[in-house]
Amino acid sequence: MTIHRQQFSRRQFLQGCGAATAALALGPRQAHAADDFKLRYLLASSLYGTLPLAEILPEVVRSGAEALDVWPLKHGNQREQITEMGNEKCAALLKQHNVQLGCLTRFDLGPFKLAPELAFGKQFGAKLLVTGSGGSGKLAGAELKAALKKFVEDMQPHVEAATQAGIVLGIENHGSTMLATPDAVRWFAELSPSNHLGVALAPYHLPQEPALLAKLIEDLGPKLALFYAWEYGRGCMKKLPKDEEMMQLPGRGTLDFAPLLAALRKINYRGWTSIFMHPTPRGIPILPTAGEVTAAVNQARQHLAACLAKP
Repeated sequence: MTIHRQQFSRRQFLQGCGAATAALALGPRQAHAADDFKLRYLLASSLYGTLPLAEILPEVVRSGAEALDVWPLKHGNQREQITEMGNEKCAALLKQHNVQLGCLTRFDLGPFKLAPELAFGKQFGAKLLVTGSGGSGKLAGAELKAALKKFVEDMQPHVEAATQAGIVLGIENHGSTMLATPDAVRWFAELSPSNHLGVALAPYHLPQEPALLAKLIEDLGPKLALFYAWEYGRGCMKKLPKDEEMMQLPGRGTLDFAPLLAALRKINYRGWTSIFMHPTPRGIPILPTAGEVTAAVNQARQHLAACLAKP
C-alpha cells in the first residue's frame, strides 16, 4: 500500500499561520462568523418560581443553557436566597454544579440604582444586567425622542460603571415603559453610544409580526444585549388554563420564530437567548416540578432548532 503525503512549502505554511493569526485577532464574534450559527442559551431562575437555588442549578445543563439568569422577588427569589446564604456559599454552589452566573435581572431596582448589583455581578463574573427604562409608554414622536435622549444621557455614569465591571446593561422593551414600540426601541439603540447599553428584546411586548420583529433585530445589530424567545400567546396578565398560559413559549403559540432566528443569524448574534414566559400568579413555577419546567424549556429549544434549520 502506498501512502501519499501532501507536501507544503514554507510559504504555504507561513500563509496558513498568518490566516490563523488574523482569525484570532478578529475576536470571537468575527472569527466564528463562518461557523454554523447556534443559539447560546441562558436559563431564567424565575421559570422555577421560588424553588431553592440548589434545586435549580442542576437544571441549567439539562436545559441546554450555559449560564443562569438570577431573578428576585416577585418573579422568583433566588437573588434573595443568595443574600441569605452569603456570596461565598453561593460561589461554592455554582462551582459544585459547574454553572456560570451569567445575568442578573433587576427590574425592582430600576436603571439608576444598579451600583451595588454591578459590584455583586462583577464579583461573580456576570456579563449582563437587565432592567427596565421606566417612563411612559404613551409618549410618541418628538416627545418620545426627547425622553429617550435624556434617558440615555442620564444612564452614562451607570454605563461607565458597567463597562468597568465588564457588564452589559440590557434595557427590556416592557410594554408600559418608553420602550413600548419598535420605533422607540430602534431610537433608543441609535442614541446609545456604547454597546454596554443595549436592548433586552422581548417579542412578547411588541406586535406579533415576524417580518417586523426580524427587521428590528437586524436594526439593533450589536445593540441587541439579550433575546427573549417569548411570544404573546394568550398573554400572562390573567389566570388562564395551563395549556393557554404555556402558549407564551416558542412552538406553543402562533408566532413564527424562523424569520427572527434568520435575523439573528444575519447579524451573527453571539449573545444569549432566554426561553421565557411568565406564570400567573407571579412567583410560582411555570409547571409543578423542576423537571417538568426543564422539559418544557427543552421542548421550546427543539422547536427553535427546527426553525433555525429552515432554509
